Amino acid sequence: MHGESAYGLWTLVILNSAIFIFFAFSFTKPKTERDWRSLGAFSAFIVALFTEMYGFPLTIYFLSGWLAEKYPGVDFLAHENGHLLHTILGFEGNAHFDPLHIASNVLIVLGFFLLASAWSVLHKAQQAGVLATSGWYARMRHPQYVAFVLIMFGFLLQWPTIPTLVMFPILLLVYLRLSKAEERQAIEQFGDQYIQYRNSTPAFIPHFGRVSVEQH
Repeated sequence: MHGESAYGLWTLVILNSAIFIFFAFSFTKPKTERDWRSLGAFSAFIVALFTEMYGFPLTIYFLSGWLAEKYPGVDFLAHENGHLLHTILGFEGNAHFDPLHIASNVLIVLGFFLLASAWSVLHKAQQAGVLATSGWYARMRHPQYVAFVLIMFGFLLQWPTIPTLVMFPILLLVYLRLSKAEERQAIEQFGDQYIQYRNSTPAFIPHFGRVSVEQH
């Protein structure tokens, strides 16, 4: 697709956004206000991403002068050339097979796998009324937030845009604040047990040598 036909595909914007948001919803099943805020922040990022990917290429228009001067003869309104890092970093061939795009797909798949795995553990713990400390929760305290970050960073590698690049660090702060609020609530509910768990388990970077705290 080239020129105008490469964008203005609002059906694809809606369809792709709905698919990824539905996947995230099905893996997290938000119940509390904090859950909905977490999913809402991720959803905003996804909508902004696919709006530029298939709807209106704001970033390309904004950078059009620089792109035309730096890369004369490249039609950046052709959809394949919307993978800006592919061109800027000098990769050749199909953008879908360059190292960035492959790394992107790996991060996105890992993110959804982590999201699903973490939710399974958390859901069972919530049903039993105990602290989640097994599975990924034995390795880090906030695997679901880490999963959202992996997915978003993966998308940035294959299709960076000005709105999503601005949103990404803001969303990191949002997830950090949500995690702090989650820990305050956990301390109120589980007391010393959660403090012991917090002291022995990293927040966001998994430690594969850790042993889970025994549930009571």
